[in-house]
Amino acid sequence: MVLSGGGVRGLAHVGVLQALEEEGIQPQILSGTSSGALVAALYAAGYSAPEMLGFFVRKNPFRLSKMALVKPGLFDTEKVAQDLLEYFPEDSFEALERRVYLTATDLISGQPRVFSSGPLVAPILASCSTPLVFTPTLVDGHWYSDGGITDNFPVEPLAGRCDVLLGVYATPLRTIGAKSLRSSLAVSQRAFEIGMFHNSERKFSQCDLVLCPPELSRYGTFDTKHFADIMEVGYRAALAAMEDTRRLIERGRPEAPSAAG
Repeated sequence: MVLSGGGVRGLAHVGVLQALEEEGIQPQILSGTSSGALVAALYAAGYSAPEMLGFFVRKNPFRLSKMALVKPGLFDTEKVAQDLLEYFPEDSFEALERRVYLTATDLISGQPRVFSSGPLVAPILASCSTPLVFTPTLVDGHWYSDGGITDNFPVEPLAGRCDVLLGVYATPLRTIGAKSLRSSLAVSQRAFEIGMFHNSERKFSQCDLVLCPPELSRYGTFDTKHFADIMEVGYRAALAAMEDTRRLIERGRPEAPSAAG
């Protein structure tokens, strides 16, 4: 599975995984960026969908206690590390039950990096370090920020490794009106969303099936009031595509990729 970024909308990944688990389908290799990286790691560690939802609810990083002081970001990723260590006490990729690839962006070189071995918590933080919101994360002497900056749909680490590859894209391009573009910040954010979406969409064909629920556009990247609703969107999307998913698994990779909105 390829799990995109999307902030809180990454809970849609949890809903998809829950639906697959209920059908006896257990992905063995996952690639993720930003919130998709967090969900991929939690799932690979053996946590159930309710437990993953519980992480988002109980360990909400947008608390005053986690605000950064004299650092480039509103919230301090170092203060989030302890929350992750509670869920990943061995702090190792090798301790996970499934293979996982996590992407982050090197702020100095401008290049993406894929993490798949060694310490786990720091790469998760690096992948989730959204610019302006979270402080960059130091890993192996390099400063990293959100993996979605360079690759919000990291399909490449899974190339040639899977019989069937399912993608979940949690950042659909929103439909907006001209009135929404009345500030420099709004225009900049819209431009970033457009570029990120089209760069990701070009890679959808590398998957056998891609879920991109349009309903997710109703929720903001940091909408902390609708955790369960967002998870439900992913759950329903996975159920709607379950027949196609089962058909793909039964016959292996098809000659022509398909997509589901």
